[in-house]
Amino acid sequence: MLTVSNLHAAVDGKEILKGLTLEVPAGEVHALMGPNGAGKSTLSYVLTGRDGYEVTAGSATLEGENLLALSPDERAARGVFLSFQYPLEIPGVPALTFIRTALNAQRRARGEAEISAPEFLKLARRTAQSLKIDFEMLKRPLNVGFSGGEKKRMEILQMAMLSPRFLILDETDSGLDIDALKIVAEGVNALRAPDRAMLIITHYQRLLDYIRPHRVHVLSAGRIVASGGPELALELEREGYDKYARAA
Repeated sequence: MLTVSNLHAAVDGKEILKGLTLEVPAGEVHALMGPNGAGKSTLSYVLTGRDGYEVTAGSATLEGENLLALSPDERAARGVFLSFQYPLEIPGVPALTFIRTALNAQRRARGEAEISAPEFLKLARRTAQSLKIDFEMLKRPLNVGFSGGEKKRMEILQMAMLSPRFLILDETDSGLDIDALKIVAEGVNALRAPDRAMLIITHYQRLLDYIRPHRVHVLSAGRIVASGGPELALELEREGYDKYARAA
């Protein structure tokens, strides 16, 4: 589904990604691990089209289509979704309004009919209940006054409502207590599907105890330096990144 080949990218003229190659097939969940500054979040921003991240070489395709040639909204319409490490607050915009606007914008871009208000509210109530989110929270400004766990659950709710095809979760476990982590993981696992793929960016094994990946990749100094099964994450938990940093 996602194919990244020899990707180089820079921020403010400084090269961060230095020949990164990665493939995530449809139906699979891959974990991306690595030390701070390795380029994990940079990769997520490059794939989703954030301003200020300049691709200097290489390619990234989604089902054969050149992602790098698309605008951020076009990538979203194709089904690319990024769950932020630090979700943004948007004062004055109710969460329900934000999600319905995004959902209908994507539907229009794909030539699909917009979702009606009653149908949307029914879907929102069902999804919120599954994630143990009080429906009244959805009437409040997006993420304003929310706890860390509530913000992350709101990200997963958006994910479930938008039903993307390629999901990038950037340190979704950051700031979560064990109960919130389990709820978020259940929401992510519910989205596993043969025609959907996920890339989970994390520092820690604990998230992968609940969201078991097919493959684990180690990113160091801007490139993938090792790949393996779930046991690789356990090794990193025991031994750290030092030997991979030296290899990079």
